[in-house]
Amino acid sequence: MGLRYSESLKLSFDFCDVKADVKLPLLLAHCLTVSARQSAKIGRGNEVLLQQYGLIWVVTDYDVTIDRVPRFGETVTIETQAISYNKLFCYRQFHIYDQAGHAIMTILSHFALLNPKTRKAAMIPDDLVAPYQADFVKKIKRPIKIDELQDPMVQAYQVRYFDIDMNGHANNSKYLDWMYDVLGHEFLLHHRPCHLTLTYIKEVKPSTQITSGYHLEQLTSYHEIRSLGQLNAQAVIKWQPMTTKESETN
Repeated sequence: MGLRYSESLKLSFDFCDVKADVKLPLLLAHCLTVSARQSAKIGRGNEVLLQQYGLIWVVTDYDVTIDRVPRFGETVTIETQAISYNKLFCYRQFHIYDQAGHAIMTILSHFALLNPKTRKAAMIPDDLVAPYQADFVKKIKRPIKIDELQDPMVQAYQVRYFDIDMNGHANNSKYLDWMYDVLGHEFLLHHRPCHLTLTYIKEVKPSTQITSGYHLEQLTSYHEIRSLGQLNAQAVIKWQPMTTKESETN
């Protein structure tokens, strides 16, 4: 297991939705910020990675288990560690703890190295990841295969300027935004996610139009993002209905 690093975060107004629940896309984005600060602290920050290796990290997959959704005003602790790696992927885990020290969320993320000039994946150098103290494993963790949707409900979105990050493509959090949005206000108002599997397949480029397609089967929603005739991302989200008391509290 790798070197641990943690930070606390007080969930402010802008981090939470109309139910006072944390916005999952923002929390995932903040977790990446926490991992980036760990990297900088051990001499493997983004600048070093780009200048010395000519590479950048990209997230390819998320697997998120949610026992309880963090709420407005809470202070949570985000603990992370790079747990293992192979020649193609590095696996980083995040644990979210509440103020009582209870683990309320677990996030497993898959990272790959990308050459920003060629946009091609690169092998992971051992010396690059050595400071993380992660275990080398030969086996590649394969994400659950998600079938492409047949006749999904579809909504189109224009990719905006501020959707694009410094890597030159749509920020990872935007994909989940688009996936959530198509479910509609009423569904999101009365349901909370308990598990998420998200796979990034191909980058969404600037100034394009994407379609967010979904199929809802009882309490499981299946999602895909497409642009320029290509599949960009897929996800499966499992939901729990809120109780009447929870809805009245909000």
